[in-house]
Amino acid sequence: MRSAREFFMKKSTATVVATFVLLAVATVALASEGGETASSAALLKDFLYRCFNFAITFGLLAYFLAKPLRKVLTGRREGIEKALRDAEAAKAEAEARFAEYDSKLTKAEQEIEGIYAAIKREGELERERILANAQEMAKTITQEARKAADNEVAKARVELRREATRMAIEIAEELLTKNITGDDQKRMVNEYMQKVGELH
Repeated sequence: MRSAREFFMKKSTATVVATFVLLAVATVALASEGGETASSAALLKDFLYRCFNFAITFGLLAYFLAKPLRKVLTGRREGIEKALRDAEAAKAEAEARFAEYDSKLTKAEQEIEGIYAAIKREGELERERILANAQEMAKTITQEARKAADNEVAKARVELRREATRMAIEIAEELLTKNITGDDQKRMVNEYMQKVGELH
């Protein structure tokens, strides 16, 4: 900020000198155009008078305008500095928010990956449970089918035995009826009675 102030002061000094020289040249030129030859003392007196007027005018302007101009420039400088500080603070805040949001986004991505992995694991576990249940049910159904088949085979055997027994009895009765005579029957009854009597 000092370099700007020094630059402004140098520029205003150069402007004052240039204005002073311009006024001096203009005064001499106007004085020489009049066609009347004036004495050099009168010209010098007029020139000094004009320089004195210029110096007083410049001094009064500098006295009255310097403070307000300094205030305006100081206020402008302070405003620019404040705007720069505010911009730096806003930038820092924006960077902090960006870092916070970036961190939250990274955490959210990690959480999403964790949830995805958990869902995948649960799906695999559920698949394994379903397969285990299906295998268990298949075993149970197979065992029940075997039991049912064994029961049916046992029933069929019993039925076959009954049928075989009934047929054997019928054949035996038929043979007995054809081959046993009345004497054979009496003899069998007597043998039976003897055996019953021996038992009592």
